[in-house]
Amino acid sequence: MHVSELETPALVIDLDSMERNLARAADYTRAHGLRLRPHTKTHKTPEIARRQLCLGAAGLAVAKVGEAEVMLGAEPPDLLVAYPVIGPSKLRRLMEVARKARVTVALDSLVSARQLSDAAAEAQVTVGVLAEVDVGLGRVGVSPGRELLTLAQNLLRLPRLTLEGIAFYPGHIRAMDEEGKGQLDQLRNTLQGILEDFRRAGIELKIVSGGSTPALYYSHLVPGMNEVRPGTYLFNDLNTAFCGACSLDDCAASILVTVVSTVRPGQMIVDGGSKTFSSDRLIGSQEVTFGRVAEAPGCVFHRMNEEHGYIDVCNSEVSFSVGDRVHIIPNHICAAVNLHEHLYGLRGDRVEQVWDVAGRGKLQ
Repeated sequence: MHVSELETPALVIDLDSMERNLARAADYTRAHGLRLRPHTKTHKTPEIARRQLCLGAAGLAVAKVGEAEVMLGAEPPDLLVAYPVIGPSKLRRLMEVARKARVTVALDSLVSARQLSDAAAEAQVTVGVLAEVDVGLGRVGVSPGRELLTLAQNLLRLPRLTLEGIAFYPGHIRAMDEEGKGQLDQLRNTLQGILEDFRRAGIELKIVSGGSTPALYYSHLVPGMNEVRPGTYLFNDLNTAFCGACSLDDCAASILVTVVSTVRPGQMIVDGGSKTFSSDRLIGSQEVTFGRVAEAPGCVFHRMNEEHGYIDVCNSEVSFSVGDRVHIIPNHICAAVNLHEHLYGLRGDRVEQVWDVAGRGKLQ
């Protein structure tokens, strides 16, 4: 199929770019002795997860039980649920997953750990756990020091759970400018203190799991971390490029849209709005934009309704007519993928792959 035959809006993937991104991360982690455990929240597609595993990924990461159920289709050796699982129904479903693949859960409370232990005991399975620690983002995770050590010691006492190590997400490190380098130094110092605490307590940490896409290629500068969980890296997006973690050429995903109206001077309307694009803004920018028009970077995609994208063309490098098609690189690709049923893999102008986004909407 030629790309011109696709109905729009369509989320298209430049396969050459995606494959370069996948290979680069695989080569980097292999060279530095790091376990690569990609977070599938970005692509939500078992066929792509299988590619990551074939390139040497040690396992997969997911956020929700529904995503874990879907990712069984990739036949992973190990699934990390990087999110506390709360409630009997979700835990019963997770135990069914644990019968088919090794499951590890990152958590930060004894409440969730006891629920997980009880569910595992009832199902007669063993589940790994990672004690979640906050290293600066302020989202989930106990504080380093006594609080983390106490959580880990309590996890060791719970039946049917095996303490595999610790997990953290340094999502506050967005760019490797002076501030980012200082944050990376702080992360290194924090982690060294954590590892020393566990050495003194005689607790082995097999897995020290962290990492993110913006800081991915600086992971070797954090001694002791032996696993990284990037998600966005295979597609990248405008925010990733904006913070300097990739170039625009590394942005493998874009949304193909059609110009449907040009009646107002200085404006064109495209057939993709808030049901097509993420509403996330550019990180660190005061400008209100929802993506970059690849064919004319001077355009400003500044407003959305559900089905309409408003693009200011006053500074456009080219003129557009009704029926023209443009590619828009979204600010945040993970949220955009969740809005689409299919991904279309392109090799040049040919549609080489059509993937169902099987993890779409798996919020539970």
